[in-house]
Amino acid sequence: MWNFEHRRQFASDNNAGCCPEVLEALWRLNPGHVVSYGSDELTAKAREKFRTLFETDCETFFVFNGTAANSLAIGNYCSPHHSVLCHAHSHLESDECNAVGFLNQGVRIVSVDGPDGKITIEDLQKALCGRRDVHASLPRVLSLTNVTELGTLYRPNEIAQLAEFARNHNLTVHVDGARFANAVATAACTPAELTWKAGVDVLVFGGTKNGLAFGEAVVFFNRKDTSEFMYHMKQSGQLASKMRFLAAQWLGLLNDGKWLEYARHSNAMAGRLYSQLLQVSAVKLLFPREGNAVFAKIPDHAVARLYEQGWRFYTHVGPGSGARLMCAWDTTQEDVDRFVQDLRNAL
Repeated sequence: MWNFEHRRQFASDNNAGCCPEVLEALWRLNPGHVVSYGSDELTAKAREKFRTLFETDCETFFVFNGTAANSLAIGNYCSPHHSVLCHAHSHLESDECNAVGFLNQGVRIVSVDGPDGKITIEDLQKALCGRRDVHASLPRVLSLTNVTELGTLYRPNEIAQLAEFARNHNLTVHVDGARFANAVATAACTPAELTWKAGVDVLVFGGTKNGLAFGEAVVFFNRKDTSEFMYHMKQSGQLASKMRFLAAQWLGLLNDGKWLEYARHSNAMAGRLYSQLLQVSAVKLLFPREGNAVFAKIPDHAVARLYEQGWRFYTHVGPGSGARLMCAWDTTQEDVDRFVQDLRNAL
């Protein structure tokens, strides 16, 4: 027998298992033979689900993971002499091993500073005021992360302002939405209002952090942009032969609004954690809590004691030496309460 540790942790929402709706969909849609490489009815049905969800005739492609999704989505608009502007603490810049430059040879990442993990118009203006002759890379894409890597949120009006600025400077707008569901839950708006209605061209809609076993959706809001995208998927090893098993997971997650229900739950658990940590004087909260992440400065001796007790969380994510505490779709109130009590005892 396998001996797995089933204790829920705060290290990453990637650590959680599959939600029951995804497992049920995989089991139910498994029997029989189905045409491969995305030409099947299940994949078509999942794509139609996205059109309904976003209230527009978008085109959706299913890939295995977020790094590939971001790199392919951005590369769809870039030539080798182009660059992509993103926040200095974005996943694209700090956690994807320059995959965008590897999969799209020559494309360069230009990091942009900004408060609390967010880019402002002023930050973009500074980034674009440098050398712009033939000897420098040409900015082509603005990449935003929502929810950001520091747990903060771009609301529709903020995205609209940035997108308008981007259009005026010939920049395509890409959103890394690894936690897009959490952003929608907090913003209390529709997916359309947080994307194409605000000027977003392409969204990477994260599924892995919200209950899928694996898989992200690349959603293009201008279908004319997608004529060669599947060639890029194939070349990069992201064109699944049994595509129905990527699509089936989305059918399970999107059905009956489960994707939003789980995001609201993980946000609520992070809110509970944040509120309780506010009452611990030795802990300093570092950023506003707008998604399912809490960033806190915890004394080193308490961190060591918590690790001795079996708790796991990251202390190297984001600026400074704070701890990142992530809640997931299956985090419980008891998990939060037990962690905070153990933290109090460790201080």
